[in-house]
Amino acid sequence: MSENCEYMLEVKNLHTSFFTDSGEVKAVNGVSFDLKPGEIMGIVGESGSGKSVTAYSVMQILADTGRIVEGSVFYKGEDITRWDKRRMQKFRGKCCSIIFQDPMTSLNPVFTIGNQLMEAIRLHTDKNRSQAKARAIEMLELVGVNEPARRLKQYPYEMSGGMRQRVMIAMALACEPDILIADEPTTALDVTIQAQILELMQELQKKMGMAIIMVTHDLGVIADMCDKIIVMYGGSICERGTADDIFYDPRHEYTKGLLRSIPSATNSKERLVPISGSPINLLNMPKGCAFCSRCDHAMKICIEEKPQELTLTPTHQASCWMNVKKLQEGQVRP
Repeated sequence: MSENCEYMLEVKNLHTSFFTDSGEVKAVNGVSFDLKPGEIMGIVGESGSGKSVTAYSVMQILADTGRIVEGSVFYKGEDITRWDKRRMQKFRGKCCSIIFQDPMTSLNPVFTIGNQLMEAIRLHTDKNRSQAKARAIEMLELVGVNEPARRLKQYPYEMSGGMRQRVMIAMALACEPDILIADEPTTALDVTIQAQILELMQELQKKMGMAIIMVTHDLGVIADMCDKIIVMYGGSICERGTADDIFYDPRHEYTKGLLRSIPSATNSKERLVPISGSPINLLNMPKGCAFCSRCDHAMKICIEEKPQELTLTPTHQASCWMNVKKLQEGQVRP
């Protein structure tokens, strides 16, 4: 494994499917991206867009019916899709950790917080029981849990939702991973606690220097947090760029739809415009653009042919035929 590799993580042409009684569900279709050390990347999209499956594919924690059918995932230059179960177990937690969406279903209700924290620490380090306990207390204190020594004896149901999420973050960071995947970590929390959790993650990222992949359906959550943002629809990346690119110069009709559907200070008196139609059926993928049936500007070519990713600026790419049309008409520059 190369320690001098430029990228902490490289995902190349990733295809992940779930094989069900109804047929093959193509949840991820040719996703590629890279993540540098210390970088924060956001993956945004509706439910069913493939963002969580992409994250689970990196960690290889898919359901029994799911598997990676094509593509590679490189960690520090080495393809981890070729690793056996034992190496992957060491990778999870030690090199790459995940915070799940709902801490109540992620934490075991019959074991204490201390038991679960210490188990994770002892599994991935050579610490003994007393050292693991000291580390658990240290991590709870780091994530802002008051009276950490007492909290170790508590069960998950004895804590609030925000406190449980802090415990999940402590557990994910206990072994100082290089990569942290946060799968909608604020969905189950109220707005005030959401802001606290996001601020906490940013502080810990600066302190520990880890790379973060933030998976969310809410563009507003990651507006000020991410170095770059990926927008997914129908299992594919439809647009990618910096926060400024995505928020101030969106180039895919789906991204524009997402932005129109979130409230802001400038449109507080206007009605929000939802994206029409329903998410795509992944069992029956269309021949052309996946968003075509819901797009107000769809053209004939959108139905017939899938758009290729077009580089608009060095930091901004989008897969939309409207960009090609505007380019041909001289309305925009590549």
